[in-house]
Amino acid sequence: MTLIGYRSENHPQQVRRRGPNPEVDDRATHPEDFRQLHQRFHFTIDVAAQPHNAKRPCFYSPVEDGLTQPWSGERVWCNPPFSSIEPWVRKAWTEWDHADGPSVIVMLLPANRTEQRWWQELVEPFRDKGHGFHVEFLPGRMRFIRAGSTDVGPNERPPFGCCLLIWGDS
Repeated sequence: MTLIGYRSENHPQQVRRRGPNPEVDDRATHPEDFRQLHQRFHFTIDVAAQPHNAKRPCFYSPVEDGLTQPWSGERVWCNPPFSSIEPWVRKAWTEWDHADGPSVIVMLLPANRTEQRWWQELVEPFRDKGHGFHVEFLPGRMRFIRAGSTDVGPNERPPFGCCLLIWGDS
């Protein structure tokens, strides 16, 4: 077998700038998974929620737009739309760099995007090198709940693992 002449290409879903896709992105973190993270980090706000899947009483929905709101003084949980991750990672760095920024930010992301430009520019140069920032790759596959459902249905786990980007204490 030879690789001469082979052209590698990313799947269009990985490179297209289409913004959030509600049909795909409206997935709630399973309550048991969130409970364990909340016990560890003591979140005060969910910055990327829908009213039906918010994990904290204080949350930003698309109406309030967590990308335009301040996160100062909060302990932030963020499960952003997986079809538009880069703006959320940029926002987290911006908030983290403020003197009165959040004390912790935890962002749940798919772990299979490490080749993408946003990961290479915004995560990899800082990963586990201080700056109050590190990455934890989670074991197995997380469960997510579809909009309109109360639990995970059969065959509804994503075909990828997840990781946490963590700014602050762990």
